[in-house]
Amino acid sequence: MKISVLGTGQVGRTLAGGLAALGHEVAVGTRDPDATLARTEPDAQGTPPYSRWQDDHPGVRLLALADAGAHAELLVNATSGTASVDALAAAGVGERDGLVVLDVANPLVFSGDGLSLSVANTDSLAETLQRAFPTARVVKSLNTVNNAVMVDPARVPGEHVMFVAGDHAAAKEAVTGLLDELGWAGRVLDLGGVRAARGMEMYVVLWWHAARAVGTFDVNVALARA
Repeated sequence: MKISVLGTGQVGRTLAGGLAALGHEVAVGTRDPDATLARTEPDAQGTPPYSRWQDDHPGVRLLALADAGAHAELLVNATSGTASVDALAAAGVGERDGLVVLDVANPLVFSGDGLSLSVANTDSLAETLQRAFPTARVVKSLNTVNNAVMVDPARVPGEHVMFVAGDHAAAKEAVTGLLDELGWAGRVLDLGGVRAARGMEMYVVLWWHAARAVGTFDVNVALARA
């Protein structure tokens, strides 16, 4: 499958590398490929320059957002949540009728007081994207774990789960197929329509504090059933 991952940070790189290793034709989208490759210093989060990662993944192309959007049979939104609408617009998602958009981003806001969300309770990033691009088929998933666990669920022992939410059954089926390839087979729980993304995104604040409390971000949810 032709998959475009929007976002050159650690999440985008990890997903692009994992999906390429499975045999998919993967491209990474960024606003200015030349500028992205020219950077020589780590970013604000300490992530090494993209060029180093590119050297280790020569089969993954780095494209401008518009070209990445045109390439995609399925598009992964791994951009900063507060910038996602603009990034998807630049990728031409509004002109791609029926394009499946796997939204793994969270609308996080970091401040001196800690972590919060730019949208919550009565809305979600996934719903915002679905409204902004009504002909796309937005599916929320993978936002409840760190990037390493996204592509390697075995990093967390036990029968933990991965959620999906979206309004389009065929789109959720396509995303679930990718999740199965990444190792989530038998662990995927469909929460229903895209509105369920509100809970998925708000959970991330709890996940953040819980992970810091136990000293590792390799954590996930397991559901105990009566």
